Amino acid sequence: MHFLQPLMLWSLLLLPLAAAVYLWLLRRKRKEAFAFSGVSWIIQNMGSPSPWRRHVPPALLGCALAVLLLASARPMARVTLPADYMTLIMAMDVSRSMLAEDVEPNRIKAAQKAAREFLQDLPSNVRVGIVSFAGNAQVVQHVTSQRDELVAAIDRFQLQRGTATGSGLLLALATLRPEANIDLESVLYNPNPFSYNDSGSAPGGARSLDAKPAAKERTPELPGSYKGGAIVLLTDGRRTTGPDPLVAAKKAADLGVRVYTVGFGTPNGFIPGYEGYSFFTQVDEEALKGVAKITEADYFKAGSADDLKQVYQHLSAQFTLEKRDTEITALLAGLALFLILLALGLSAYWFKIGPQQGFNAVRAGGLLPPSP
Repeated sequence: MHFLQPLMLWSLLLLPLAAAVYLWLLRRKRKEAFAFSGVSWIIQNMGSPSPWRRHVPPALLGCALAVLLLASARPMARVTLPADYMTLIMAMDVSRSMLAEDVEPNRIKAAQKAAREFLQDLPSNVRVGIVSFAGNAQVVQHVTSQRDELVAAIDRFQLQRGTATGSGLLLALATLRPEANIDLESVLYNPNPFSYNDSGSAPGGARSLDAKPAAKERTPELPGSYKGGAIVLLTDGRRTTGPDPLVAAKKAADLGVRVYTVGFGTPNGFIPGYEGYSFFTQVDEEALKGVAKITEADYFKAGSADDLKQVYQHLSAQFTLEKRDTEITALLAGLALFLILLALGLSAYWFKIGPQQGFNAVRAGGLLPPSP
């Protein structure tokens, strides 16, 4: 827990002062006892409460004061609330390494099955888009809420050579946040074979005829601050082409987008006899952990179909409920009000004296003249 106005915590020093005043009043009350002539009447008409009861209402009021003083510092606590995610982009690896059979029947079929079940478990208000990547990246299904279209897109996956993890992440980011105007042409397709710089000028001073004006830089957002959506990136290998995924992750962090990464496969995964060759394929866990850390998200390791299913179930819960820092001033104020009402209610119940009883008690004590 932290506080938006921590200086207000100094006001808690009023609590010992309030306790001292209460003790002083108790001692003063003992010294100012009245002598009543109608003692028997008072005992008969006014029950004597237990000694501890008279201290309970003041104690409750003291607790209410403490809670109110704490609320004045505007405390923030990490609580679990319904998530605001409305759009989810799934970036899935469709490289040849997904043919590895260390996961039955093979990685790609197990990943497709788990992804289909994941889509069915998502809340209906979450829209989804799907990006696939191998040697390059492409959008196989634009953002939609139609689950059958998403399932059909997953079933259409075609395996290709290469693994451009950074390209898949950047395309997913551009799909999630099109208003950011990410220049995918320059980072994915390298349309600058003559070494022109970003402003369109070559080292000798010449300028490209199709040079684009420099894009206006955006003010970086806090990592993880974007609440309109998130990216789930699944891969079973390491980058062989395209931009560095850590650089792409930095771009996602500057846009406040969380990237949840999933490493799929076992360390001993290999493709036997593919095109006359057998080769091993291993997850680049360090890169995936780095992407998740940079974007304030989580990394998941799935070594089997069941593991991947559990990962997707956990992610489904992530997009339904999330932990966030929330101000709880109103909650503490409500608690203080409850304590005050409880103190007043107990006082009225334990020490109630009707109007006529109170009048007779005062008259019996000789403080009023007898009635004619």
